[in-house]
Amino acid sequence: MKDVWPMVHAERAALIGDLERLDAERWDEPSLCAGWTVHDVVAHLVDTARTTRPGFLIGLARARFDFDRQNARGVERERGASPGETLERLRRVVSRTSTPPAPLDSRLVEEIVHGEDIRRPLGLARSYPQEAVVRSLRLQARTSASFGGAEELVARVRLTAEDADLSIGEGPEVSGPALSLLLAVSRRRVALDDLEGEGVTALAAAL
Repeated sequence: MKDVWPMVHAERAALIGDLERLDAERWDEPSLCAGWTVHDVVAHLVDTARTTRPGFLIGLARARFDFDRQNARGVERERGASPGETLERLRRVVSRTSTPPAPLDSRLVEEIVHGEDIRRPLGLARSYPQEAVVRSLRLQARTSASFGGAEELVARVRLTAEDADLSIGEGPEVSGPALSLLLAVSRRRVALDDLEGEGVTALAAAL
């Protein structure tokens, strides 16, 4: 699984490249994460890049096992006084290989989904490596919703990627780009507009 880290590091570097060209005021725009600005999501990515397995467990206990509270504290801790400061913090963690206690492919999910949380509201686009998107989608499909995955959603529909050799699940079909499927099962409703098939209504209702 060591091949995950070069892909993760490439995604961090690509996001830094996009953020470097961004006017500071745009960091205050809402992201696809409810209640979080672009600046907040960048701070969250810094926090998760710094998180170790022991650190995650300690932080979760201090947050009384509330994932949302733990994430909010991480954003508060890593958000700098200015976008430039937070961006510099992201640069410092670009090559880190620490991780919470989760499958390593979850680091790809983190970088790609949150990358789109930032890029889509800003009108930015990235052509992600197909392998990274497919691996992320496969992981989400076999991970329970209690851990941020979509196992229960996939049990209701069949996901078919039009741009990859990938079909997951059983039931009415939901087809579209692999990236849009990944975002949809990660509960980003904006991606539903990119999808087709008899299963889209069921997927939308489940979201």
